[in-house]
Amino acid sequence: MLYTIGYSCVSHIGMIRKMNQDNFICNGVYMNVDGNGPKFPLSGEVSVKPFALFGVFDGMGGEECGEIASYIAARESARLAAGKDPVIALDDFCIHANASICEYASNNGVSSMGTTAAMLMFGKKKITLCNIGDSKIYRFANNEIEQISKDHVAISAYGTKAPLLQNLGIPEEEMRIEPYYAQGAYVEGDRYLICSDGLTDMVNVETIRDMLADKSIENAVNRLLNTALENGGRDNTTIILLEVRRA
Repeated sequence: MLYTIGYSCVSHIGMIRKMNQDNFICNGVYMNVDGNGPKFPLSGEVSVKPFALFGVFDGMGGEECGEIASYIAARESARLAAGKDPVIALDDFCIHANASICEYASNNGVSSMGTTAAMLMFGKKKITLCNIGDSKIYRFANNEIEQISKDHVAISAYGTKAPLLQNLGIPEEEMRIEPYYAQGAYVEGDRYLICSDGLTDMVNVETIRDMLADKSIENAVNRLLNTALENGGRDNTTIILLEVRRA
């Protein structure tokens, strides 16, 4: 049986930040380095043949460096081609994106810049997850929510933001990056949420779960974004909600 993936995506600067350092890949679409991109919400449906790729990238670094890092990752993800094993393809992406970000930093005298990556690749029979950093991926099924990504964060003092242990943009001589990979089956009706911490820092998981139950993924995404903004919108917020449908 062949499936399609319904999608709805938004990316918002938030209420405090001066620029949007997030980016994404959604059915081949991503934002320009200046933050310009499609009109949101970006919604549609795509076949899983040969594959469908979605991801969120949360940039970090002073000035515009975080924005550039996430843009580089989004651009590199759009170049993924069919034909390779999904894990190999995503691992190649991580290697190339990491090297490209490090090269930009070196050429421009930037001491530190990077981005998270949280990605899902849907094939005809299985789904492949790849993530590095703390941007999250959840599976919503049977009215239950489960985080299926792995956070690469250090232990932090109570009430403080946990620093990242891994991200794209780490020079090879300093540390070998180790993205997390997982694979599994998917079924009709499954929903997957990919988001930056602009959502999860502002909205608790129970509220997220309740909103994911909305019959419309477009409505669910708008409700999630509006709640994050109403709760303070302290960071950029990028949300992609996916729904498995029978073709």
